Amino acid sequence: MTYDRTESMTCIICPIGCELSVTATESDISVVGNQCPRGETYATTEMTDPRRTLASTILVTGGDRPLASIRVDDVPKERIADVMDVIRKIVVEAPAEIGDVVGELKVEGKDGPVELRIIVTVNVRSNSS
Repeated sequence: MTYDRTESMTCIICPIGCELSVTATESDISVVGNQCPRGETYATTEMTDPRRTLASTILVTGGDRPLASIRVDDVPKERIADVMDVIRKIVVEAPAEIGDVVGELKVEGKDGPVELRIIVTVNVRSNSS
C-alpha cells in the first residue's frame, strides 16, 4: 500500500452508495462519509487488499448449451488474470448444476494464500436427457 494518500470512492456494499473519502497513512486508515460500519470495512479493504467477484464462462461438452456461467468470489484484484488463466482451461461434461464446484485453486494474496472455488451459476442439462 502507498502511504499518505487520500482517495475518493463510492461504497458498493448497499444501495445507498455513500461517497467516501479515505485517507491512508503508514499507521492508520480513516474513512469519512460512510453511513454504516460496512462502508468503513469496504473502504479499508479497497485500500489494503482489494477483492473482486469474478464472473465468466466455462466450456461444457454434451450439454444443451456450450457454455456454463461461473463465479469466483473474493479474488485478490491483482490475481484476476491468474484466475482467468485457470478458468480458460476448464471443460466440464454435462450435466452441470447451479452450485457445482468445478475447480479449486490457491492464489497468493497480500496476507498469504487465498483458497478460491469456481462455482457454476446456471443449470446445463445433458443432451441425452
